[in-house]
Amino acid sequence: VKHRHANIHKAFAYAYKTDLIQSNPADKVELPKIEKYSGQFYNQKQIENLIRVVKGDPIEFGVITASFYGLRRSEVLGLKWDAIDFENKTITIRHTVHEVTIDGKTRIVASDTTKTKSSYRSLPLVKPFEEILLKMKREQEENKRLCGRCYCQDYLDYIYVNQIGEIVKPGFVTAHFSAVLKANNLPHIRFHDLRHSYAVASIKNGDDIKTVQENLGHATAAFTLDVYVHATNQMKKASADRMEQYIQNLQGE
Repeated sequence: VKHRHANIHKAFAYAYKTDLIQSNPADKVELPKIEKYSGQFYNQKQIENLIRVVKGDPIEFGVITASFYGLRRSEVLGLKWDAIDFENKTITIRHTVHEVTIDGKTRIVASDTTKTKSSYRSLPLVKPFEEILLKMKREQEENKRLCGRCYCQDYLDYIYVNQIGEIVKPGFVTAHFSAVLKANNLPHIRFHDLRHSYAVASIKNGDDIKTVQENLGHATAAFTLDVYVHATNQMKKASADRMEQYIQNLQGE
């Protein structure tokens, strides 16, 4: 609502400036207060359990990528083979895939742009993830051989495709992830909360906020701090506890 109001207000402001209207009616609009959403997250043991549960499932790659790298759903689905530099061991986030509804029909929209300028980023390609990618590449080549002309040719450059070469759709990821959690009696979280889980784990493991910000693709470190203030507060409490123990040990000597 605030974004829409900003655009409308700007349009009316121009109309007022050029004497088309006598006042800006958008000035009189009372904007709703934003209720800050606090995302849920899994701890390390829950993530490890989730990885075991989804092994061999179509959602496996999405879960691993979101949990290990903190990627958004659109970024996971938008990964292409040319984003993987096996020689220099990097992953470049520069392409996204979204699902939109136009005239009542759901369509896939692919774009060579990210959510923000900061979302365009390069991440290290760690060995376990590299092995997963190489295995997927071999499987895709085998699926292409088995399917022949029936194999979809539209998404050959994408990593996350099904057995017949069709791109995995955003709606499927959301719905299937929820179904997997329910079927295995796991605590309900959104797929996006895997990103939160990654961020909280990074902060708790001692990664500095600037590094976490850049890995997540946030615009500023201040935004990261604001979103994950609960995690940083826990770190401050742990730090205070360590200092208290240290002082007690000194006094006891």
